[in-house]
Amino acid sequence: MMALIRRAPDVPARASADAEHEARLVSGAAGGDRDLAMGELYDRYARRVYGFGLRQLHNDASLAEELVQETFVRLWRSAARFDPARGSVSSFVFTIARNTAVDLHRRKPRGQREELGELAAHGDAFEQLITSLTVRDALQALQPAFREVLELTYDQALSQGQIAETLEVPVGTVKSRTYYAMRALRDELVQRGVHA
Repeated sequence: MMALIRRAPDVPARASADAEHEARLVSGAAGGDRDLAMGELYDRYARRVYGFGLRQLHNDASLAEELVQETFVRLWRSAARFDPARGSVSSFVFTIARNTAVDLHRRKPRGQREELGELAAHGDAFEQLITSLTVRDALQALQPAFREVLELTYDQALSQGQIAETLEVPVGTVKSRTYYAMRALRDELVQRGVHA
């Protein structure tokens, strides 16, 4: 089991590299690279945006397809506004998709519209998704020792004693790392506009 836990830091490293690659793709799109950068972003996100569109637009497949196309047009047009310090590419894409879904919903004739309250309920779930993605991004920005302690605490639900045994460090070290990790995470979240 220890061998599995020891490999965990490689996963965040890959996630961080992937996030940096996606940020470069958006930067490329901002520079006018419609083919390669936008093509790869489309390949990475189109299916998820379509699924999101089906849920938001009450299983209307044609509107979900329109949502995908409009989302990527808007992504290309607004790519220069993307700031990796404020959130992930995923958050950026799905914020655009949500705004597009609201606009598509409003275009429907009044008699065909679902209650706006239902869309607002979906909006609450979406806000939770965006917050979750932002927290994950902030966690990835922490020093590996801080991130490791928080992941063992919250993802694996280990006690401080179990964490100390797993990491082969004193319990006092685990307590201080946890304290400083929580402070660092709070600072990262504040930088991203999330106030705990």
